[in-house]
Amino acid sequence: MADDQLSLFAEGKAGGGTAGEFTPPVATLPDDLSSKTSLTAAISSFYGYMVRQGFSDNTIKAFQADLRLFTHYMAGNKPVGEISQSDLDRFLTWMRAERGVPCSPKSFARRLTTLKVFFGWLAESGVIPSDPAAPLIHEHPSTPLPDLLYDEHINALLSTARDLLWAAKPDARPYLLVTLVLQTGIKKSECAGIKLEHIDLSNTQAPVLYVRYADPRRTLKERKLNLGPGFVSVYRQYLREHKPKEYLFECTPRNLEYVLADLAKLAGVPGGVSFEQLRWTSAVRDYRKGMPAETLRQKMGLSEISWRETLPKIQRLARPAL
Repeated sequence: MADDQLSLFAEGKAGGGTAGEFTPPVATLPDDLSSKTSLTAAISSFYGYMVRQGFSDNTIKAFQADLRLFTHYMAGNKPVGEISQSDLDRFLTWMRAERGVPCSPKSFARRLTTLKVFFGWLAESGVIPSDPAAPLIHEHPSTPLPDLLYDEHINALLSTARDLLWAAKPDARPYLLVTLVLQTGIKKSECAGIKLEHIDLSNTQAPVLYVRYADPRRTLKERKLNLGPGFVSVYRQYLREHKPKEYLFECTPRNLEYVLADLAKLAGVPGGVSFEQLRWTSAVRDYRKGMPAETLRQKMGLSEISWRETLPKIQRLARPAL
Protein backbone atom coordinates (compact mmCIF):
# COMPACT_ATOMS: atom_id res chain seq x y z
CA MET A 1 0.00 0.00 0.00
CA ALA A 2 2.79 2.41 0.90
CA ASP A 3 4.42 2.11 -2.51
CA ASP A 4 1.18 3.15 -4.24
CA GLN A 5 1.34 6.68 -2.84
CA LEU A 6 3.80 8.01 -5.41
CA SER A 7 4.31 11.46 -6.84
CA LEU A 8 2.41 12.30 -9.99
CA PHE A 9 5.80 12.98 -11.55
CA ALA A 10 7.78 9.99 -10.31
CA GLU A 11 10.03 9.41 -13.29
CA GLY A 12 12.99 10.67 -11.28
CA LYS A 13 16.33 11.77 -12.67
CA ALA A 14 17.21 11.37 -16.29
CA GLY A 15 19.25 8.23 -16.59
CA GLY A 16 18.14 6.85 -13.23
CA GLY A 17 17.73 7.93 -9.62
CA THR A 18 15.17 7.71 -6.85
CA ALA A 19 11.54 7.97 -7.91
CA GLY A 20 10.11 11.41 -7.34
CA GLU A 21 13.43 13.21 -7.19
CA PHE A 22 13.98 16.12 -9.54
CA THR A 23 17.29 17.51 -10.67
CA PRO A 24 17.29 20.35 -13.21
CA PRO A 25 19.28 19.50 -16.33
CA VAL A 26 22.67 21.12 -16.72
CA ALA A 27 21.26 23.14 -19.63
CA THR A 28 19.29 25.23 -17.13
CA LEU A 29 22.55 26.71 -15.80
CA PRO A 30 23.82 29.97 -17.32
CA ASP A 31 26.62 29.29 -19.80
CA ASP A 32 29.03 31.62 -18.01
CA LEU A 33 28.48 30.24 -14.48
CA SER A 34 31.80 28.83 -13.22
CA SER A 35 34.02 28.71 -10.18
CA LYS A 36 35.27 32.19 -11.15
CA THR A 37 31.76 33.66 -11.08
CA SER A 38 31.29 36.28 -8.37
CA LEU A 39 29.16 35.48 -5.34
CA THR A 40 26.61 38.12 -6.37
CA ALA A 41 26.22 36.71 -9.89
CA ALA A 42 25.94 33.15 -8.59
CA ILE A 43 23.20 34.20 -6.17
CA SER A 44 21.31 35.72 -9.08
CA SER A 45 21.46 32.37 -10.90
CA PHE A 46 20.44 30.58 -7.71
CA TYR A 47 17.24 32.62 -7.67
CA GLY A 48 16.27 31.14 -11.04
CA TYR A 49 17.05 27.66 -9.74
CA MET A 50 14.75 28.14 -6.73
CA VAL A 51 11.91 29.31 -8.96
CA ARG A 52 12.32 26.30 -11.29
CA GLN A 53 12.40 23.94 -8.32
CA GLY A 54 9.11 25.31 -7.01
CA PHE A 55 10.42 26.76 -3.75
CA SER A 56 7.70 28.68 -1.90
CA ASP A 57 7.70 32.47 -2.08
CA ASN A 58 8.55 32.67 1.62
CA THR A 59 11.51 30.32 1.24
CA ILE A 60 12.85 32.24 -1.75
CA LYS A 61 12.59 35.56 0.08
CA ALA A 62 14.24 34.14 3.21
CA PHE A 63 17.10 32.50 1.26
CA GLN A 64 17.70 35.67 -0.74
CA ALA A 65 17.85 37.73 2.47
CA ASP A 66 20.25 35.24 4.05
CA LEU A 67 22.53 35.33 1.03
CA ARG A 68 22.49 39.13 0.95
CA LEU A 69 23.69 39.04 4.55
CA PHE A 70 26.43 36.58 3.59
CA THR A 71 27.44 38.82 0.65
CA HIS A 72 27.60 41.79 3.00
CA TYR A 73 29.92 39.83 5.28
CA MET A 74 32.06 38.71 2.32
CA ALA A 75 32.66 42.35 1.39
CA GLY A 76 35.16 41.44 -1.32
CA ASN A 77 32.52 39.53 -3.36
CA LYS A 78 34.93 36.63 -3.92
CA PRO A 79 34.52 34.13 -6.75
CA VAL A 80 32.41 31.23 -5.49
CA GLY A 81 35.24 28.79 -6.16
CA GLU A 82 37.46 30.61 -3.65
CA ILE A 83 34.97 30.52 -0.75
CA SER A 84 36.13 27.98 1.81
CA GLN A 85 34.69 26.22 4.83
CA SER A 86 36.73 28.61 6.96
CA ASP A 87 34.89 31.56 5.39
CA LEU A 88 31.58 29.93 6.27
CA ASP A 89 32.70 29.11 9.82
CA ARG A 90 33.76 32.71 10.37
CA PHE A 91 30.44 33.98 8.99
CA LEU A 92 28.48 31.74 11.35
CA THR A 93 30.58 32.88 14.31
CA TRP A 94 30.09 36.52 13.27
CA MET A 95 26.32 36.05 13.14
CA ARG A 96 26.16 34.50 16.59
CA ALA A 97 28.72 36.47 18.54
CA GLU A 98 30.13 39.46 16.68
CA ARG A 99 27.42 41.06 14.57
CA GLY A 100 25.77 42.83 17.49
CA VAL A 101 22.26 41.83 16.33
CA PRO A 102 20.43 38.95 18.05
CA CYS A 103 20.26 35.79 15.96
CA SER A 104 17.67 33.33 17.25
CA PRO A 105 18.35 29.58 17.03
CA LYS A 106 15.66 29.29 14.37
CA SER A 107 17.17 32.08 12.22
CA PHE A 108 20.65 30.62 12.64
CA ALA A 109 19.43 27.18 11.56
CA ARG A 110 17.69 28.61 8.51
CA ARG A 111 20.78 30.60 7.45
CA LEU A 112 22.90 27.50 7.80
CA THR A 113 20.37 25.64 5.64
CA THR A 114 20.59 28.45 3.08
CA LEU A 115 24.37 28.03 2.85
CA LYS A 116 24.06 24.27 2.53
CA VAL A 117 21.45 24.46 -0.22
CA PHE A 118 23.28 27.21 -2.14
CA PHE A 119 26.74 25.65 -2.08
CA GLY A 120 25.29 22.15 -2.46
CA TRP A 121 23.61 23.32 -5.68
CA LEU A 122 26.88 24.80 -6.95
CA ALA A 123 28.78 21.59 -6.19
CA GLU A 124 26.16 19.21 -7.60
CA SER A 125 25.97 21.32 -10.76
CA GLY A 126 29.75 21.07 -11.23
CA VAL A 127 30.30 24.81 -10.83
CA ILE A 128 32.67 24.30 -7.89
CA PRO A 129 34.78 21.18 -7.31
CA SER A 130 33.61 20.55 -3.74
CA ASP A 131 30.98 21.77 -1.30
CA PRO A 132 32.47 23.93 1.50
CA ALA A 133 29.18 23.82 3.43
CA ALA A 134 28.93 20.02 3.54
CA PRO A 135 31.00 19.58 6.75
CA LEU A 136 28.99 22.18 8.66
CA ILE A 137 26.96 20.69 11.49
CA HIS A 138 23.26 21.46 11.29
CA GLU A 139 21.79 22.32 14.69
CA HIS A 140 18.01 22.05 14.57
CA PRO A 141 16.24 24.49 16.88
CA SER A 142 14.03 22.96 19.52
CA THR A 143 10.40 23.45 18.48
CA PRO A 144 7.25 22.00 20.07
CA LEU A 145 5.87 18.81 18.59
CA PRO A 146 2.55 19.23 16.80
CA ASP A 147 -0.65 17.92 18.34
CA LEU A 148 -2.01 14.57 17.16
CA LEU A 149 -5.45 13.04 17.45
CA TYR A 150 -5.58 10.03 19.73
CA ASP A 151 -7.14 6.84 18.36
CA GLU A 152 -10.15 7.28 20.63
CA HIS A 153 -10.75 10.76 19.21
CA ILE A 154 -10.40 9.54 15.62
CA ASN A 155 -12.89 6.76 16.33
CA ALA A 156 -15.29 9.24 17.93
CA LEU A 157 -15.04 11.59 14.95
CA LEU A 158 -15.61 8.82 12.43
CA SER A 159 -18.46 7.28 14.39
CA THR A 160 -20.23 10.63 14.77
CA ALA A 161 -19.68 11.54 11.13
CA ARG A 162 -20.95 8.13 10.07
CA ASP A 163 -24.15 8.69 12.05
CA LEU A 164 -24.69 11.93 10.11
CA LEU A 165 -24.75 9.92 6.88
CA TRP A 166 -28.05 8.37 8.01
CA ALA A 167 -29.52 11.19 10.10
CA ALA A 168 -33.05 12.54 9.53
CA LYS A 169 -31.35 15.18 7.37
CA PRO A 170 -28.33 13.27 6.00
CA ASP A 171 -25.06 15.10 5.52
CA ALA A 172 -22.07 13.31 3.99
CA ARG A 173 -19.77 16.33 4.07
CA PRO A 174 -18.26 15.83 7.58
CA TYR A 175 -17.45 12.18 6.95
CA LEU A 176 -16.09 12.90 3.46
CA LEU A 177 -13.90 15.74 4.74
CA VAL A 178 -12.41 13.88 7.72
CA THR A 179 -11.71 10.64 5.87
CA LEU A 180 -10.28 12.54 2.88
CA VAL A 181 -7.69 14.40 4.97
CA LEU A 182 -6.85 11.40 7.16
CA GLN A 183 -6.27 9.25 4.08
CA THR A 184 -4.30 11.74 1.98
CA GLY A 185 -2.71 14.11 4.53
CA ILE A 186 -3.37 17.09 2.26
CA LYS A 187 -3.22 20.68 3.50
CA LYS A 188 -6.26 22.90 4.00
CA SER A 189 -5.44 24.97 0.92
CA GLU A 190 -5.06 21.83 -1.18
CA CYS A 191 -8.36 20.49 0.13
CA ALA A 192 -10.15 23.73 -0.73
CA GLY A 193 -8.63 23.66 -4.23
CA ILE A 194 -9.90 20.20 -5.23
CA LYS A 195 -11.97 20.28 -8.39
CA LEU A 196 -14.36 17.48 -9.35
CA GLU A 197 -12.14 16.74 -12.34
CA HIS A 198 -9.26 15.99 -9.96
CA ILE A 199 -11.05 12.89 -8.63
CA ASP A 200 -10.69 9.75 -10.74
CA LEU A 201 -13.26 6.99 -10.16
CA SER A 202 -12.41 4.97 -13.27
CA ASN A 203 -11.41 2.15 -10.92
CA THR A 204 -13.95 2.25 -8.10
CA GLN A 205 -11.82 -0.12 -6.02
CA ALA A 206 -8.85 2.25 -6.24
CA PRO A 207 -10.10 5.85 -6.64
CA VAL A 208 -7.43 8.51 -6.76
CA LEU A 209 -7.03 12.22 -6.15
CA TYR A 210 -4.78 14.41 -8.29
CA VAL A 211 -3.47 17.34 -6.24
CA ARG A 212 -3.08 20.18 -8.71
CA TYR A 213 -1.68 23.72 -8.54
CA ALA A 214 -2.61 26.65 -10.79
CA ASP A 215 0.75 28.31 -10.10
CA PRO A 216 3.34 26.75 -12.46
CA ARG A 217 6.01 27.22 -9.79
CA ARG A 218 4.15 24.68 -7.64
CA THR A 219 3.98 21.88 -10.20
CA LEU A 220 6.60 19.86 -8.33
CA LYS A 221 4.10 19.58 -5.47
CA GLU A 222 1.47 17.99 -7.71
CA ARG A 223 0.88 14.35 -6.92
CA LYS A 224 -1.44 11.36 -7.22
CA LEU A 225 -2.91 9.96 -3.99
CA ASN A 226 -5.01 6.93 -3.09
CA LEU A 227 -8.48 7.60 -1.68
CA GLY A 228 -9.39 4.06 -0.66
CA PRO A 229 -12.38 1.99 -1.85
CA GLY A 230 -14.64 3.32 0.93
CA PHE A 231 -14.45 6.80 -0.58
CA VAL A 232 -16.71 6.13 -3.57
CA SER A 233 -20.07 5.56 -1.86
CA VAL A 234 -19.67 8.53 0.48
CA TYR A 235 -18.52 10.72 -2.39
CA ARG A 236 -21.56 9.82 -4.48
CA GLN A 237 -23.88 10.53 -1.57
CA TYR A 238 -22.17 13.88 -1.08
CA LEU A 239 -22.66 14.76 -4.76
CA ARG A 240 -26.37 13.97 -4.51
CA GLU A 241 -26.79 16.11 -1.40
CA HIS A 242 -24.62 19.14 -2.16
CA LYS A 243 -24.52 19.13 -5.98
CA PRO A 244 -21.15 20.90 -6.40
CA LYS A 245 -20.53 22.37 -9.84
CA GLU A 246 -16.76 22.81 -10.09
CA TYR A 247 -14.99 22.43 -6.74
CA LEU A 248 -15.48 19.51 -4.38
CA PHE A 249 -16.14 21.90 -1.50
CA GLU A 250 -17.79 25.04 -2.84
CA CYS A 251 -17.23 27.08 0.28
CA THR A 252 -14.37 28.97 1.90
CA PRO A 253 -11.55 27.25 3.80
CA ARG A 254 -12.94 28.91 6.94
CA ASN A 255 -16.26 27.14 6.40
CA LEU A 256 -14.43 23.82 6.21
CA GLU A 257 -12.85 24.65 9.57
CA TYR A 258 -16.36 25.20 10.95
CA VAL A 259 -17.38 21.76 9.65
CA LEU A 260 -14.50 20.20 11.61
CA ALA A 261 -15.26 22.29 14.70
CA ASP A 262 -18.94 21.30 14.70
CA LEU A 263 -18.07 17.64 14.21
CA ALA A 264 -15.54 17.72 17.05
CA LYS A 265 -18.15 19.27 19.33
CA LEU A 266 -20.72 16.60 18.45
CA ALA A 267 -18.11 13.85 18.96
CA GLY A 268 -16.95 15.25 22.29
CA VAL A 269 -13.35 15.75 21.15
CA PRO A 270 -11.75 18.24 23.57
CA GLY A 271 -10.01 21.21 22.00
CA GLY A 272 -11.60 20.71 18.60
CA VAL A 273 -9.99 19.40 15.42
CA SER A 274 -7.85 21.22 12.87
CA PHE A 275 -6.54 20.43 9.41
CA GLU A 276 -3.01 20.44 10.80
CA GLN A 277 -3.92 17.80 13.40
CA LEU A 278 -5.47 15.59 10.74
CA ARG A 279 -2.46 16.06 8.44
CA TRP A 280 0.12 15.22 11.13
CA THR A 281 -1.99 12.31 12.38
CA SER A 282 -2.16 10.94 8.83
CA ALA A 283 1.61 11.24 8.42
CA VAL A 284 2.42 9.53 11.73
CA ARG A 285 0.00 6.69 11.00
CA ASP A 286 1.59 6.13 7.58
CA TYR A 287 5.08 6.15 9.09
CA ARG A 288 4.07 3.63 11.75
CA LYS A 289 2.70 1.36 9.03
CA GLY A 290 6.11 1.33 7.39
CA MET A 291 5.72 3.83 4.57
CA PRO A 292 9.24 4.73 3.35
CA ALA A 293 10.32 8.24 4.34
CA GLU A 294 10.83 9.38 0.74
CA THR A 295 7.38 8.13 -0.27
CA LEU A 296 5.85 9.92 2.71
CA ARG A 297 7.65 13.14 1.78
CA GLN A 298 6.19 12.94 -1.70
CA LYS A 299 2.73 12.12 -0.34
CA MET A 300 2.82 15.23 1.87
CA GLY A 301 4.04 17.37 -1.02
CA LEU A 302 7.05 18.67 0.91
CA SER A 303 10.37 19.86 -0.47
CA GLU A 304 13.55 18.19 0.71
CA ILE A 305 14.33 21.33 2.69
CA SER A 306 11.02 21.26 4.62
CA TRP A 307 11.41 17.52 5.09
CA ARG A 308 14.63 18.00 7.09
CA GLU A 309 12.56 19.54 9.86
CA THR A 310 9.38 17.49 9.39
CA LEU A 311 10.78 13.95 9.38
CA PRO A 312 12.43 14.11 12.84
CA LYS A 313 9.13 15.31 14.31
CA ILE A 314 7.21 12.46 12.68
CA GLN A 315 9.80 9.97 13.95
CA ARG A 316 9.55 11.34 17.49
CA LEU A 317 5.75 11.24 17.42
CA ALA A 318 5.74 7.69 16.03
CA ARG A 319 7.98 6.28 18.77
CA PRO A 320 6.44 4.11 21.51
CA ALA A 321 5.87 5.89 24.80
CA LEU A 322 8.80 5.72 27.22
